[in-house]
Amino acid sequence: MGISADNFHGLILAISSSIFIGSSFIIKKKGLKKAGMTGPSAGSGGYTYLYEPWWWAGMITMIGGEAANFAAYAYAPAILVTPLGALSIIFSAVLAHFILKEKLHVFGVLGCNLCVVGSVTIVLHAPQERAIESVKQVWDLATEPGFIVYTVLVVIMVCILIFHFEPRYGKTHLIIYVGICSLMGSLTVMSVKALGMGLKLTVEGSNQFKYFQTWFFLIVVIICCLLQINYLNKALDTFNTAVISPVYYVMFTTFTILASMIMFKDLDHQNASQIATEVCGFVTILSGTFLLHKTKDMGNNSPSEPPVFLSPTPHQTPNA
Repeated sequence: MGISADNFHGLILAISSSIFIGSSFIIKKKGLKKAGMTGPSAGSGGYTYLYEPWWWAGMITMIGGEAANFAAYAYAPAILVTPLGALSIIFSAVLAHFILKEKLHVFGVLGCNLCVVGSVTIVLHAPQERAIESVKQVWDLATEPGFIVYTVLVVIMVCILIFHFEPRYGKTHLIIYVGICSLMGSLTVMSVKALGMGLKLTVEGSNQFKYFQTWFFLIVVIICCLLQINYLNKALDTFNTAVISPVYYVMFTTFTILASMIMFKDLDHQNASQIATEVCGFVTILSGTFLLHKTKDMGNNSPSEPPVFLSPTPHQTPNA
């Protein structure tokens, strides 16, 4: 099955985004490690990384990747763009293997290959984006009861994670930091998509920045991004990069696709065969990320040392 011109443009932009974002994890981790040698680490609530050039280089790389991702959402549906984030896992894991010496086991390589296969499957069967003529149309979709309920639930869950679970379990359970980033990330993507469409329409001659809705979506993006950056820094400084990437990808992609299905109703115009194929592609990607996660310790231990299945502690790889 072929893909439309808009989906193809979104595909190219999404792949470029994955390369930059995958690289940024490694560069930022390098900066965080150097900053931790001169002051309080990010995992301890310190902000010395703001004085570290490596961290800023990683931020610039990530911003470049997010800019490409931003543009990708203006052309293609979230169900196509978001799963391609799996490619950033591959770049991150490979670079972590060579630069940070976080070893990648042979089964981790198989996991990367599964991510690629799943991504290709989704790309070939992704739905065509619905025609949007104004940001006000996106606003109407965002204010429907179903998405309002989803948004309220996300905000409540994030508040519980931040104020109850993070002080108690943030240092030992990766799921806390990643959960905050993933839940907020789903709202970020929906707002980014609205902004991307608005910018695209504005460039085409229909100014969308005259509507207050466009500026509202911009404010939501800024707030959500700042929150995500803060907790992603904590996760990167506390846990193994090659584990953060796949776990973050799985949670972020799941919540984003769910949010997109509720808000944009991506699957309404697809038949059962197309939906089943996309689900199979997504499950393949999840299998790859799970395999990469579960076998990461096998690369770090010596042949005589079996993996240790304990709750993770700071600066150790989390295990199941």
